[in-house]
Amino acid sequence: MLNNPAQASMEHVYFESAGLILVFISLGKYLEELTKGRTSQAIKKLIGLQAKTALVIKGDLEIVTPIEKLVVGDIIKIKPGGKIPTDGEIIEGHSTIDEKMLTGESIPVEKKIGEMVIGATINKTGMIKIKALKVGEDTMLSQIVKTVEEAIGSKAPIQLLADRVSFYFVPGVFVIAIVTFFIWLALGQSFVFALTVFVAVLIIACPCSLGLATPTAVMMGTGLAAQHGILMKNSKALETANKIDVFVFDKTGTLTVGEPEVTDVIAIEADEKTVLGIAASIEQHSEHPLAEAVVNAAKEKKIKLKSTTKFENLAGQGVTAKLNNKTLLLGNRSMMTDNKIKFEKHEEQIKKLENEGKTTVILASDKKIIGFIAIADVLKKETPQAIAKLKKMGKQVWMLTGDNQRVAQAIAKDLNLDGLLSEVLPHQKAEKIKELQAKEGKVAMVGDGINDAPAIAQSDLGIAMASGTDIAMETGDIVLIKNNLNSVINAIDISHYSLNKIKQNLFWAFFYNTVGIPIAAGVLFPFTGILLNPAVAALAMAFSSVSVVTNSLTMKFYKTK
Repeated sequence: MLNNPAQASMEHVYFESAGLILVFISLGKYLEELTKGRTSQAIKKLIGLQAKTALVIKGDLEIVTPIEKLVVGDIIKIKPGGKIPTDGEIIEGHSTIDEKMLTGESIPVEKKIGEMVIGATINKTGMIKIKALKVGEDTMLSQIVKTVEEAIGSKAPIQLLADRVSFYFVPGVFVIAIVTFFIWLALGQSFVFALTVFVAVLIIACPCSLGLATPTAVMMGTGLAAQHGILMKNSKALETANKIDVFVFDKTGTLTVGEPEVTDVIAIEADEKTVLGIAASIEQHSEHPLAEAVVNAAKEKKIKLKSTTKFENLAGQGVTAKLNNKTLLLGNRSMMTDNKIKFEKHEEQIKKLENEGKTTVILASDKKIIGFIAIADVLKKETPQAIAKLKKMGKQVWMLTGDNQRVAQAIAKDLNLDGLLSEVLPHQKAEKIKELQAKEGKVAMVGDGINDAPAIAQSDLGIAMASGTDIAMETGDIVLIKNNLNSVINAIDISHYSLNKIKQNLFWAFFYNTVGIPIAAGVLFPFTGILLNPAVAALAMAFSSVSVVTNSLTMKFYKTK
């Protein structure tokens, strides 16, 4: 005979509870797997971007070939509107390519012979032929998928905290359940009553939601980043991006375009078009990068180049040539001095350009200065905006470069940087990062070259530009596919958003257990006569896990600021 109605009711539902517990736990696991499956949707979408076949040219034949059978060197024809099946170089035709699915950039990019195209992007306008350079697992899309999968599989530092808590939590709950069992026996309740409470405590305290709190948010966060052209190579990068104190940027190819451009043409004895045309006519015979910049500037302005003779390259000074029987000189001060050409009255103008970080060449003929041309590796369009945003977020921004102090100082002044480290040799860059870490806190290094790899490896967060060298991308924790510095801002924002979701998930996981365990232990029973049925505990446990995963799923509605 039982002592109270609660015990009597337990006799009638004991076996039903056992069945319902199994049902609710199974239901919870099913819903958990269903919702977890959705968190990998970003990877599935990426894989689904691939073309299934390619039109390979073999002699006079065009053969439809599965992309799995493509080999490096295959010549592939892509019609307008078709998907590009693999990474390659355009060898015939030109077109606009929609790269939105990989870079997030909505505006199609003009591509011509000699330029690279990426597999899974869309050929919009013209028919092109490409030579396959990377196939299978070597393509950019495959590397993105692999990187995202590895990031999902890795553990963020905050996950280690959850793991440590779970390590003590499970035996702690078991102790609570045993103590509760004996307390109810000591208070005169039956063995069935005490056992029911014991089981309810164990079931409701299942740490499933605690274990899901971090990985589900990490899966969604890395997927979001990939959709915005940001490859998080591990979950540590996802968490660390939000905690960086100092962002250090390489100059060439990162803050700047990476190629010299003509910035100023100043005419003295002729108009600007004439000065640029003469200079380009001389430089068309030179292979120097500055010469290429001058020739490209003339071509952009559709200036017709003239034929010159007796071209000569004078090392360390400049170049000379004959045009219409006149000797033309294009070079630095040393060349002008050696040829007794006076330029002193223009010195202030030349110094002004040089103080702006520009290399200035002087054009002269018949002992007279005709004009000047200023050349510089100009800042990328988005650089000033990105740097201003970082500073607004309270981050320090430094530049680390091997370039000379004058050029570096001009750029640092334009961007209002917090610090500058110039004329640093490649092997010294890692040491400079280490010094910054000791003085300023967590440091991120953003670069693109082989010489940046040691600094990227030393930093707390290495960020590599996808346009850079393979070693820089391999070393970095984050790769920016867009090669756009605004992606650094998006990476920080996604990191902040993901970390907040992880914290929310951990809160709800602990909240369920904090509220659920005492109720399951029967603290309300003496006052209300209510005792938590193990079946209800199983249902609560299942939905605690589902609620955590559902909160992570809401991340798919994230929009960049």
